[in-house]
Amino acid sequence: MLDTLSPSPVEALRSLLADKRFMVLTGAGISTPSGIPDYRDSDGVRRGKAPMMFQEFLAAQDSRRRYWARAMLGWPRIRSAQPNPAHRSLAALQHAGHIAGLITQNVDTLHDQAGSSDVIELHGSLHRVLCLDCAQRFDRAHIQQIMEADNPYLAGVDAVQAPDGDTLLDPAFEARFRVPCCPHCNGERLKPDVVFFGENVAAPTAAKALASVEEADGLLVVGSSLMAYSAFRLCKTVSAQGKPLVAINFGKTRADDLLDMKIEMSCDVLLPELMQRMGST
Repeated sequence: MLDTLSPSPVEALRSLLADKRFMVLTGAGISTPSGIPDYRDSDGVRRGKAPMMFQEFLAAQDSRRRYWARAMLGWPRIRSAQPNPAHRSLAALQHAGHIAGLITQNVDTLHDQAGSSDVIELHGSLHRVLCLDCAQRFDRAHIQQIMEADNPYLAGVDAVQAPDGDTLLDPAFEARFRVPCCPHCNGERLKPDVVFFGENVAAPTAAKALASVEEADGLLVVGSSLMAYSAFRLCKTVSAQGKPLVAINFGKTRADDLLDMKIEMSCDVLLPELMQRMGST
């Protein structure tokens, strides 16, 4: 592994990327400067309560009630979040041809908002809602309007923001919550169009992500501990191919033993510097 205490980690990364076409894999750490909390601390340990599992969400309406009550209050923060310099720098690097493309574990669409193209959303998007009964998809803003109209008692309730649009809501507020029904079939199993914990990444999405890293010259990981196997698997593939694997991340990652270079520096500081040195605007 290269010495990350070298005088210029940005220059070391620029030299590595100069004649290659890397894919970039991003995680929650790239969106924390935009005000969206991440899941883990610098040791890779999950913060706060365990997230809702997919089977739990499917099993009971009470679980769905708890999820949507908390998510209704968390959505405004996701909706109003703006891309930060790290997102915009990756978009510029992509448009200048310095990186091959983007895979993200995030569900906030900030890469798209920053101008990146053909982003592979490994875990889906909170901006869409899926009906598990009729398979129709809806804009989250529409479902939010329904929930707010049906649950006016939550107007003005303050809840602590948690990762991926969740909140730490007092359970006393959840019992009265009216769960939204599907506008198309009136089904009671609406789900955010994201991959829950305990749920598999959609096969076409996983295949597209894997093919993209197999075709690239290397992989740059930004702001991810890589604890989710769907992301770690991509790192294992790149390493097995003998191609460079680089991470910009504070603290431990699951792929530390595989990395060729690790830079512990804020991505919203490093990536704009990298963009400037590579002549992208």
